[in-house]
Amino acid sequence: MTTPDSAPAVALELKTKLSGKILKTTLAGALVDIGQSLPGVIHISQLQTEAVNKVEDVVKEGQSVDVWVRRVKKDRIELTMIEPLAYEWKEIQPDLIVKGKVVRLETYGAFVDFGAERPGLIHVSELTHGYVKTASEVLKEGEEIEAKVLDVDRRKRQIRLSMKALQAEVIEEAKPEREDRKPGTGAKGKGKRKKEDEYVMETEVSNEPQFTAMQIAWAQALEKSKGKKVRRKSYKSASEEQEKMFNSTLEKRLPTGG
Repeated sequence: MTTPDSAPAVALELKTKLSGKILKTTLAGALVDIGQSLPGVIHISQLQTEAVNKVEDVVKEGQSVDVWVRRVKKDRIELTMIEPLAYEWKEIQPDLIVKGKVVRLETYGAFVDFGAERPGLIHVSELTHGYVKTASEVLKEGEEIEAKVLDVDRRKRQIRLSMKALQAEVIEEAKPEREDRKPGTGAKGKGKRKKEDEYVMETEVSNEPQFTAMQIAWAQALEKSKGKKVRRKSYKSASEEQEKMFNSTLEKRLPTGG
């Protein structure tokens, strides 16, 4: 079986991790034995992330080191001691599935280191299906998670991730239909009830006894002669008395047969 240390140089892929030994140091870097037919070379800028003034301050001849393949050329293999990013900006595309570690929690979301130049952000709305108030309700710092890339803004160096996109969507149970309103409730019911009340009032008024102007005047005259105040409730009795007087007058005027 071919291992990275014994694989042909042309077969080595970028970012392949190798173990080697420093053969020689120079002003520009160091030569490394990585068990390949071609020599491995580490430039001084690739010894560590901090600035290096002298190669011997970082590595010495005979020292064992871990290195990663940066580039394979015809005469050499360029190496680095700085662990490369798992994902370069050009490699991060929407829908890419990544694995990473939660490195910071905020109320609005969680930052996840998945090997890119900068951590990706999972907004609280993308943590899971349903309402989430703060990211700490779902995640903890140091937790390993899997997420999907939603969007990448290389200019702003921003990466938006989602855990919800990898979860099966929960189908909400159908809510029971609202009970029909009882008659007489609601705007239409109130209007109907109001019309019914008006109808009842009109019916009650129409059932009261109605008097002509002549009957009212006659009743008022009778009441006045008796020294009493006219009341509407006495209209009916006054009318009956008027009828009797009127009939009595007619009987006196009509000729009697004989």
